Amino acid sequence: MTTAIIIIAVVAVVAAAAFFLLRGRLADGGRSLRGRFGPEYDRVVARHGGDTEAAERELDDRVKRHGAIEERPLTEEARARYAARWAGAQELFVESPERSLTEADALLADLSRERGFPDGDDFEDRTDALSVHHAAHVDGYRRVHTVRNGDASTEDRREALIEARKLFDDLLAGGPSGREHGNRNLVKGRSTS
Repeated sequence: MTTAIIIIAVVAVVAAAAFFLLRGRLADGGRSLRGRFGPEYDRVVARHGGDTEAAERELDDRVKRHGAIEERPLTEEARARYAARWAGAQELFVESPERSLTEADALLADLSRERGFPDGDDFEDRTDALSVHHAAHVDGYRRVHTVRNGDASTEDRREALIEARKLFDDLLAGGPSGREHGNRNLVKGRSTS
């Protein structure tokens, strides 16, 4: 009888320890995903109606599908070409915000493709992959894609273009050696560094 009680007590202690360890790992996983994805984490949780477990499963799946992507470096020529295209898109905003955002949307698709992100017409797959590597700025790309056509105000379009610029700068910054390149403050295609 005493042996049975001891065995039951040991099993209960081991089960309780396993429960708290597992719960701690799950909670830590959420913090890790929240830290990795930042505002994208909150966006996905909101899209899942506040269900953090469903959101974390989705984000974990993104990491499994796209985490191994190695961003290809850009040549100096490609970097200059994209910088000139972005400057042109910004200048076009004065005459035609819609065309400006359409060009920015296409430019981000081309640039992300050249850096090694998914190719093709699947915008969601591309932004999911970008969110794994550039989570802090992928929402600007979504905003440009959404407001480029439609009933958005000029101010909404301007703000979307400004937000998308952050992703553009991140994607453009990786040089041939993978270092930061000083293109964060591009003005009409020229680096200020």
